[in-house]
Amino acid sequence: MTHMELNKRQTEILAIVKADGPITGEQIAERLTLARATIRPDLAILTMAGYLDARPRVGYFYSGKKPVQSVADSMVGMKVRDFQSIPIVVSENTSVYDAICHMFLEDVGTLFVVSGTSLLTGVLSRKDLLRTSLGNNDLDKIPVHVIMTRMPNITYCNKQDTLLHVAKKMIDKQIDSLPVVDDKGEGLEVVGRITKTNITAAFLSLSDDHEL
Repeated sequence: MTHMELNKRQTEILAIVKADGPITGEQIAERLTLARATIRPDLAILTMAGYLDARPRVGYFYSGKKPVQSVADSMVGMKVRDFQSIPIVVSENTSVYDAICHMFLEDVGTLFVVSGTSLLTGVLSRKDLLRTSLGNNDLDKIPVHVIMTRMPNITYCNKQDTLLHVAKKMIDKQIDSLPVVDDKGEGLEVVGRITKTNITAAFLSLSDDHEL
C-alpha cells in the first residue's frame, strides 16, 4: 500500500512527535519557531492520514502507521485457531430424529458426522434434515450417513488458515460454517468449527482495536 508524500515541514513535525510525544501543538510550533496557526493544517493532515493521533489535554503522539494499513494488517493476520469454537459432532449411526434434536438443543445450523475413530465422514445441514423429515414418519430409523454430504464434497479448513481465506470459501460455497480439521494421515480429525458469526465477531473486534 502506498503512503502519502509528506512535505518538509510535515516530516519535521513527525520527527518531533516521534521523539517527544505526546506533545502539544503549541510546543511543536515553538520547536519550529512558527505560529500555532501556521502548522495547524499540517497537524490536521498528519492526523487524518493516521501518522499522528491526538488526545484532548494530552497532545499529539505518533500512531505508527496509517489506520487503513493497520486494519488491513490485523485482518490478514487473523487465524482460524484464535476464533474457532467447539465442534458439534454426531456418529454415523445417529438417527435423523436424534440429529434434529441435537441440532436444536445445541442451537447450531450444521452437524459434523464422524466415524468410530472420530474422523470426519460427513456434514449435516438444516436443509438436509428438513428435506428428509418432510413426509417421512420413520426418522428414528434412518441413520444420518444415508443423507449426509460426504467427502470429497465437504469444505473444511485448518487452524492455520486466515479468516479472510475461510470467509471466501463460505461465500463461494454458500455455507454458514466449516469444520476445522487436523490431518491425521488416515483421515481428518474434527478439532473445531468456524462460523459466519465467529468471523463477523472477529472483524468487528477491529473497530475496538483501531477506533473505527
